[in-house]
Amino acid sequence: MKEITFLFFLFVSFHLAAQEIIPLYPGKIPNSIPNTIKEERIEENGNFIGYSNVSKPTLEIYLPDPKLATGTAVIICPGGSYSMLCYQKEGIRIAETFLRQGIAAFILKYRLPSDSIMKDKSIGPLQDAQQAIKTVRQHAKEWKLRPDKIGIMGFSAGGHLASTAGTHFDKSYIPNAENISLRPDFLILVYPVISMNDKITHIGSRTNLLGTNPEMERISLFSNEMQVNRDTPPVWLTHTCDDTVVPVENSIRLYQQLVQYHIPAEMHLFPQGNHGFVLNLPTDEWMQPLFKWINKI
Repeated sequence: MKEITFLFFLFVSFHLAAQEIIPLYPGKIPNSIPNTIKEERIEENGNFIGYSNVSKPTLEIYLPDPKLATGTAVIICPGGSYSMLCYQKEGIRIAETFLRQGIAAFILKYRLPSDSIMKDKSIGPLQDAQQAIKTVRQHAKEWKLRPDKIGIMGFSAGGHLASTAGTHFDKSYIPNAENISLRPDFLILVYPVISMNDKITHIGSRTNLLGTNPEMERISLFSNEMQVNRDTPPVWLTHTCDDTVVPVENSIRLYQQLVQYHIPAEMHLFPQGNHGFVLNLPTDEWMQPLFKWINKI
């Protein structure tokens, strides 16, 4: 019996592991400049948490068991104020949960904005998000995915990146001679930074992305509630009303704009829990409404 249990554990572990980690760009990284920045692995009490100083973006691939596969894929953007990536809790744990639902997952280790590694740090993360969408669509047949079922998910500042990808897809910030659609088919935003407006933004995220004194034009461009239009993809949102880091007003304003443009949207607000509230809950529990929503759309 012990041997059977051990073999079952190995089987499950194999199917929940990433199959491969690939460089995001096959060649030169756009908008990059020569640098000596060294990526750092962040640990706490000996446990892996995430990364800082990311200058070489990657895509970590999780493909489900073919017997469970739905053909849907989600690109995951961990948060971290655009200063680090909370890769374990907002990346790996989430990817493993999607796998159990037959949904392919791709964790995007995106470049963190820095004048030391980029010509224009404000568009660096967006370039990586667009390249991730392009890459997954290009490999849809190989990875047995539906090219019209590719979404993007983001937590906190990663939610800003995901919402930017979902509202700025008309302009390609990356080489795209193949003219592959860069529009995600749906957005999943978890306690997201949406606005760059002084009153409701997360100042740390804004400063890291746009600098200390950004021009109003830049603030408006990256305030994604102002970029919603009739082509914006469907959106699923969750936030807490007592979030003291990223005010819930970010999600509310985005939702109001989505309603105005008749974009399918579902929002789950909780009275308490503060920022990062879902990280203390079992993923299979808080993500159940999300799985139902994905099936509906």
